[in-house]
Amino acid sequence: MTVLTLGLNHTTAAVDLRGRFAFAVDQLAPTLKTLHQRLTGATQAEVALLSTCNRTELYCAAGHPAEPVHALQHAAVDWLSGIGGVSHDELMRHTYVLEGGQAARHAFRVASGLDSMVLGEPQILGQMKQAVREADTAGTLGTTLHQLFQRSFAVAKEVRTSTEIGAHSISMAAAAVRLAAQLFEDLRKTRVLFVGAGEMIELTATHFAARTPRVMAVANRTLERGEKLATHLGAQAMRLADLPDRLHEFDIVVSCTASTLPIIGLGAVERALKARKRRPMFMVDLAVPRDIESEVGQLGDVYLYTVDDLSALVQTAGEKRQAAVAQAEAIIETGVQGFVHWLDQRTTVPLIQALHAQADAWRTAELARARKQLAKGADLEQVLDVLSKGLTQKMLHGAMAELHSASPHHRPQVAATLSRLFLRGELPRAGVQPDDRHQPDEDKA
Repeated sequence: MTVLTLGLNHTTAAVDLRGRFAFAVDQLAPTLKTLHQRLTGATQAEVALLSTCNRTELYCAAGHPAEPVHALQHAAVDWLSGIGGVSHDELMRHTYVLEGGQAARHAFRVASGLDSMVLGEPQILGQMKQAVREADTAGTLGTTLHQLFQRSFAVAKEVRTSTEIGAHSISMAAAAVRLAAQLFEDLRKTRVLFVGAGEMIELTATHFAARTPRVMAVANRTLERGEKLATHLGAQAMRLADLPDRLHEFDIVVSCTASTLPIIGLGAVERALKARKRRPMFMVDLAVPRDIESEVGQLGDVYLYTVDDLSALVQTAGEKRQAAVAQAEAIIETGVQGFVHWLDQRTTVPLIQALHAQADAWRTAELARARKQLAKGADLEQVLDVLSKGLTQKMLHGAMAELHSASPHHRPQVAATLSRLFLRGELPRAGVQPDDRHQPDEDKA
């Protein structure tokens, strides 16, 4: 067996393109059934589908031969491109295809939060578990994918308990969330406003969304773009022109626009504080030049942080962050090696089963012959001697046949293999001809 991962995420595709391949939880099981029916035309496959706001990934398991794997990949890409309404080539420019150990490493990193937009965030683990449950419900989760995901969950648990991967601020966006959490006892009760709709705001909003605040809103000069981000976040959309009148509604304000002049002035914040009856406001200005007038930071009930402030916090946490990531990667690598070893062993399962079946057939035949002889009154010792010789001859017959039929060029290699199997690696001394001494009677005949 081998494992295949086909996906696109926040590092390979923009939000608009990712949205074309998003699936709600209640769509996963029926979608998997349809996909499985299509893929089984290429090979007998297992399949699971992970879909979040930041990624859509297909996890497949196929037969060992290379051709079915390629057929599976081609069928999966065709299906996904049809779902998103994009061409095969366009889709492949934004997707990654991973196989075997690389696919396992990716799954382990995703489960551990190392591949998330918010490094170390725990929500993705729950989303992966939900994806596995849906695949199980759809009947598309076989032994190989079950093993992959269970090992992913075990690795993720070890990463979270053995490292501090989620304990340190790992970006300015994460630092902003950490500072806000120090001011407000429970971020779930806060109201957050994001001013702007660019990449930095999207990243910061994702960090805050992981804390599930009570209300989130996006204010942008272009309402359409603001509405897209708001829909992506499950937030409200508002016009930038309405900002002065609604500023007092929000406990947290994060701003990052391309404006050359401040868009949040001292007067607007003073009026908001008065309407809030001096309840504190946490403000983050990620823009260069500033979006928020510097004088706002002098107000007694405002906690204002700039890019420089957050950069200092990120640098302080940098060494600890790097150590935690290194620890996590080491744990993941150990998990990958274990899974790859298990996967390699799976390819020998049919052979092992066949060997056991053949040996059992030989044993059954010799026992039946021995019982007949005993029933006729034959001597027990003689019957046991015949039984043991019969089993030995059957076990050695195939090996001896391979040795005798091998060409002179390949015979040393065959002899070495038989030595490892039957003599524990010790080849007979030169001049000794074990062939005749150990050759079964049926070979001599």
